[in-house]
Amino acid sequence: MVLGEQLLALSGLAASIAVGLLFLVAGIDQWRHRALLPGVIANYRLLPRRLIVPAARLLPVVEVATGAALLIGLRPLPQLLGIALLLLFAAAMAINIARGRGHIDCGCGHGALRHAIGWPLAIRNAALAALLALRLPTPPAFGAIDIATALAAGVAIALLCLLFQSLAALAASPAHRR
Repeated sequence: MVLGEQLLALSGLAASIAVGLLFLVAGIDQWRHRALLPGVIANYRLLPRRLIVPAARLLPVVEVATGAALLIGLRPLPQLLGIALLLLFAAAMAINIARGRGHIDCGCGHGALRHAIGWPLAIRNAALAALLALRLPTPPAFGAIDIATALAAGVAIALLCLLFQSLAALAASPAHRR
């Protein structure tokens, strides 16, 4: 296998781990704050009223299941579902930003920290979807060092995403603006 193809395959594995962790964290946090989730979904103004509660009940379950499937290495369905979810979230954000509604909460988790949508989040989701697509082709056999490298990179990507999301939420908080 050519070095470039190996690097792309490892990047796909790292992305799968990162997105799996992000979906697990978001899904668990959304479940913990499930009383708030219907309001968050309703704020996007994209679903009919009768679908908001079922979507709020289903979303955390789908995110946790997708995250777990990505982490244990199932493919290609978890990657396809992860890509679809990330692009759906990015599109919902983009539609609302275009409508001038960038003030609404993204619903990405962190129930205690309100995080307004914005182009950086929409672009992040699209970029994660693109990286996750690298995992779709049949992967080569990875050695232990390759897997450890992808695991470290995936955890680092997930932690950086969570760190930047938390910092942005804190920066936008009323206490910070004083």
